[in-house]
Amino acid sequence: MRTPLSERLGVEFPLFAFSHCRDVVAAVTNAGGFGVLGAVAYSPEELDTELTWIDERVGGRPYGVDVLVPGKIEGPRVNVAEFIPDRHRDFVTYLFGKYGVAAAAGPAGRSADEIAGRVTAAGATGLIDVALKHPIGLIASALGPPPPEMVARAREAGVPVAALVGTVEHARRQVAAGADIIVAQGGEAGGHTGEISTMVLVPQVVDAVGDLPVLAAGGIASGRQMAAAMALGAQGVWCGSVWLTTEEAETPPAVKRKMLAATSLDTVRSRSRTGKPARQLSSAWTTEWDSGPESPGPLGMPLQMLVAEAAMARIGAAAERGEPGAIELANYFVGQVVGQLNQVRPAREVVYDMVSEFADAVERLSRLSE
Repeated sequence: MRTPLSERLGVEFPLFAFSHCRDVVAAVTNAGGFGVLGAVAYSPEELDTELTWIDERVGGRPYGVDVLVPGKIEGPRVNVAEFIPDRHRDFVTYLFGKYGVAAAAGPAGRSADEIAGRVTAAGATGLIDVALKHPIGLIASALGPPPPEMVARAREAGVPVAALVGTVEHARRQVAAGADIIVAQGGEAGGHTGEISTMVLVPQVVDAVGDLPVLAAGGIASGRQMAAAMALGAQGVWCGSVWLTTEEAETPPAVKRKMLAATSLDTVRSRSRTGKPARQLSSAWTTEWDSGPESPGPLGMPLQMLVAEAAMARIGAAAERGEPGAIELANYFVGQVVGQLNQVRPAREVVYDMVSEFADAVERLSRLSE
């Protein structure tokens, strides 16, 4: 299962595992794949700690870091929470009351400005600086073209830049911005996505970007799906949802149980978590924000992210206490492939099963041409 990209990065399998959990990243990397840590949840200091932990466990094997980077690096913005309208704060209070979500005891968690700082220029710059001080094999821009400063710093460090796209036009912009690897992510993927499906998007992007390697993302959680992606011209696959039900995953237990019981019809693209369309589990949260009669409508990013993350911290704590209303509201980013995630397994086992099924699929296809 060798492709030019897997040989370039020095990995056994061109299987890229996006996760916010360092344990998943290390497990996949040690199994021969390429773990990619989603850094948006961390401050620069926290990211340094996480990457040091990974460094100590992967024995020099390559892994990557994914950041949310504004298209233009500017000065920091402070007191962002002041821009949240009262009607949106009141709506969250209304939801807590309607679903009987009790206040959590203990620390309130991150401040609004800490959360906002993750997706502002200053926060992103700090994460990039920290990431490039570690022996990473890739840095990814998760939302929009990487700014020139990011590309320049990565070039200087000898680290390739990957960028996620949802349309051919996005891919062309990423190429113009200096991306080295294009991740073509179909609308069935979890998190921020467009509307074009993976089967349609991948070959179009492959044709549009010339010699640049393309990874397929969206709806890929098995070896058969991986083989299909490679047949479309991808040099590997970028997977996120499949790791959310692994033993190592950061997924809150109550949400993991919802995922294990979900079908592929139980996700929705909604702006209710971040302010941009992001696929996630359907829940009372998405329904109330998107179509509830009392809803003021989601705000843009990062304001909606501030509203949602603060609320989800309280909802998550209540869900783990078994409060029924909180469980109705709780959700997380996940793709339509959640319908085939029905058991908890070690991440290493997921890698090996995907590779084995990939080999079986390729052998089966080869027999068709005999």
